[in-house]
Amino acid sequence: MFSADDHQHMARALRLAAKGMYTTQPNPRVGAVIVRDGLVVGEGFHARAGEAHAEVHALRAAGSRAIGATAYVTLEPCAHQGRTPPCVDALIVAKLARVVVAIDDPFPRVAGAGIKRLREAGIRVDVGLMANEARALNIGFINRFGRGFGFVRLKLGISLDGRTALASGESKWITGDAARADVQHLRARSSAIVTGADTVIADDPHLSVRLSQAHTQPTKVILDRHLRTPASARLFDQHNGVLIYNHTSKTRPDLIARGADLIEVSPTDSAAQLKEVLIDLSHRGANEILIESGPTLAGAFLAAGLIDEIWLYLAPKFLGDSARPLAALNVESLAQAPQFNLIDVRAFGPDLRLIYSPSPAPSEPSAA
Repeated sequence: MFSADDHQHMARALRLAAKGMYTTQPNPRVGAVIVRDGLVVGEGFHARAGEAHAEVHALRAAGSRAIGATAYVTLEPCAHQGRTPPCVDALIVAKLARVVVAIDDPFPRVAGAGIKRLREAGIRVDVGLMANEARALNIGFINRFGRGFGFVRLKLGISLDGRTALASGESKWITGDAARADVQHLRARSSAIVTGADTVIADDPHLSVRLSQAHTQPTKVILDRHLRTPASARLFDQHNGVLIYNHTSKTRPDLIARGADLIEVSPTDSAAQLKEVLIDLSHRGANEILIESGPTLAGAFLAAGLIDEIWLYLAPKFLGDSARPLAALNVESLAQAPQFNLIDVRAFGPDLRLIYSPSPAPSEPSAA
């Protein structure tokens, strides 16, 4: 169904889409390439919410050369009026002959409507080229509309003996400069960074992105049952919105004055509370959610089965058996232990970055 040239042009569209990795939130990352008679006549990518979409940039570059051409788009063109006009209208007016789409758009106001309108206009539409790569690029956006909350990553920096800090709490720095620089890129692609009140009190982190290239700052999220967060915390210094989820109806004017939004969650079991937070973040447009916390919160997310990926930065040093563990979990048997598959290993200076995804639950043996 798809030729080698089709693959080449969609691969280019995916590379263009990735240019919006740190800037498109809460929108998806999308790239587009327009080809006529074997030549690329226009290309573009979506850079920011509220600005022109990838297809519009590509059509502007192509001009009249778009007539009879083929467009390669990494996500189904939008068919609704949002902050920008529907992209399908622009593609139809441009008189394209064919549109190749990597994946359908899960957003309810699109969800097949874009493809349908293109076909109704007489444009050939082929769907599914390099779909796995396109899904990976926008896994948070897809999850947000597919299951109700975004893609959740847990970041951990640990020693060879599986410790995250000395018994005193000292943890700066377990990993080296190169690993910590990579974490900046992980933060930059995230919509929200979640931590606990204990971490804020003990470490006073900034939880901000410090990169030279363009990026947006993720929303900072604190899980703080009893509103213990100090108003002097450094994460308020870069004012980009701080959400504090808590169990109390009391207020803290000093936190509100520092830009905090206090959100009361129901005091149910831990797993339900964490899912409630993730769903609320989804309603606020969070596609990719990064957990940077101490062992208690990390263990709670793991126990609840809410982690989609673990990014583990492994430093070549030992901290000793009195040092702090990476996750507080109550595992009574090996059969109960959360299991993960290794999907990537990369060196950053003396440290290793290991990425894991959850192993599928073992299926029950069938009855004889």
